[in-house]
Amino acid sequence: MEKLAELITKEVSQAFAAVGLDGAQYGRVTVSNRPDLCEYQCNGAMPAAKVLGRAPLSIAEEVASHLKDCPAFARVEAAKPGFLNLTLSPAFVASYLEQMRTAEKFGFTGATQPKTVVIDYGGPNVAKPLHVGHLRSAIIGESIKRIYRYAGHQVTGDIHMGDWGLQIGLIIEQVRTLHPELPYFDPNHTGPYPEAAPFTISELEQIYPAASARSKEDAAFAELAHTATQKLQAGNPGYRALWQHIMRVSVADLKKNYDRLDVHFDAWLGESDAQKYIPDMLDHFRTSGLAHESEGALVVEVQEPTDKKEVPPCILVKSDGAALYATTDLATLVQRMQDYHPDEVLYVVDKRQSLHFEQVFRAARKAEIVPASTQLRFLGFGTMNGADGKPFKTREGGVMRLEALISEITDTVRKKVEENQIVSADMADETAKTIALAALKYGDLSNQPSKDYIFDLERFSAFEGNTGPYLLYTTVRLKSILNRCGRPVADLSIRAPETAPEKALMLVLTRFADAVANACRDLAPNTLCAYLYEVAGAVNTFYHETRILQEPDPDKQSGYLALIDLTRRIMETCMNLLGFTAPEKM
Repeated sequence: MEKLAELITKEVSQAFAAVGLDGAQYGRVTVSNRPDLCEYQCNGAMPAAKVLGRAPLSIAEEVASHLKDCPAFARVEAAKPGFLNLTLSPAFVASYLEQMRTAEKFGFTGATQPKTVVIDYGGPNVAKPLHVGHLRSAIIGESIKRIYRYAGHQVTGDIHMGDWGLQIGLIIEQVRTLHPELPYFDPNHTGPYPEAAPFTISELEQIYPAASARSKEDAAFAELAHTATQKLQAGNPGYRALWQHIMRVSVADLKKNYDRLDVHFDAWLGESDAQKYIPDMLDHFRTSGLAHESEGALVVEVQEPTDKKEVPPCILVKSDGAALYATTDLATLVQRMQDYHPDEVLYVVDKRQSLHFEQVFRAARKAEIVPASTQLRFLGFGTMNGADGKPFKTREGGVMRLEALISEITDTVRKKVEENQIVSADMADETAKTIALAALKYGDLSNQPSKDYIFDLERFSAFEGNTGPYLLYTTVRLKSILNRCGRPVADLSIRAPETAPEKALMLVLTRFADAVANACRDLAPNTLCAYLYEVAGAVNTFYHETRILQEPDPDKQSGYLALIDLTRRIMETCMNLLGFTAPEKM
């Protein structure tokens, strides 16, 4: 289904062609930046005037004369210095919306050439609790994954866990200190290792910080942890068994917390899964001459002649033989190319990692790990800050666990739900969770991903203004109207609008496909948030100025109900793409 602006552009382009001008060049129509004057506009007469040496207003007037009988328009006006001001016919708008109402995805056609995409988001470390720093990656990545899929792309969301390296060695040595009798540390152990982990998730989350702190003060312990890491990576059976316990306990906890965010990954892979690809990859870098020794390290030069500032070499192996994050990320690309053959790999990561990924991308291109046809994209997000403008902390000044943040905003919302008696007592808890999730996600996603933002608990959880709860309340209001109308609405038809608020709502709804397409193209869920808020504002204005259930004319009421139902469906679709839902009552 063609977008409304495309249909109008065709009509205007034909009118330009009728006066001897290139319609494709001059007939483009856009949403008006002066809604007080018109709904759409075309500025093509002004560049055409420069070519023809004529006054732009005279060209605009001539084009307007060819549009006066077009059924798409109620009014076409030429305005100084050469604008075409276009007001759509109510019947034309209603007809378009009726097509949207019955079309799959409301007429959104999606990608003409669907891609296979891997989205790398989440990025937690095992054995460590999720904290607020993990929030943005999770919810931005989840939303983009959903938008991409809605557009028709085949998407794999990969959590890419930090599950290999020194942090595991630190845990192993700390467990050895606490429980030296365990069979994992007995070199003579020959039987199977215990099926049950020797620690709970709570204990594990205490073990790592204790080990990390100890390693900074105890050089001998730090060396033992380094050795344990090497033994693990070399295949020590006891250490591998202990690592598997760490993974099972950590992943179970991660899934529980991500489920609370309604964030779901298709692949639960990590750095460990890429290790087997590293030796051959390093051999390729060496034998191809792409990598060379520098101060004992193996590096790849990635500086380009066009760079305006220095881009340091990508280090593959340190002088002590240890691999780095770049090594693992490159090996992960090898794995992804073999497993998925993606057309695009997208990383949703803190923007402070932009240089790292620039180095990795350039090294991958030079080594032909990734073909020229595969797009490598980096979406760097800003930080979530407190009122002081610094990264969000607990009241005590520590890093806030994500679990605690979710609980805090849920408690705040629950109090509002209970105080205002929004729902019955037995529904208060689940309703509060639903509203809190919307408050948290919308509060984040409504900001441009690359920008830092201030986390304001009271503002995000408010039931008015540009907030998630306001959007939910609007949607629930529409559901209530439809439930109270006493008849099925699925087969009711959109009718021509008779009032300005009715038409304004219709015009906003016609731009659904544009909103989704722009969010997909720009990796910008915030544009979808802005559209959703615009829809909510338009439907609330319509609601306040229209007698819907009290309308005595049955045909007119049917048109209202069809419009309300379409609005509800579009709002719920947008919310689903952003990663939250509306409750049934509110």
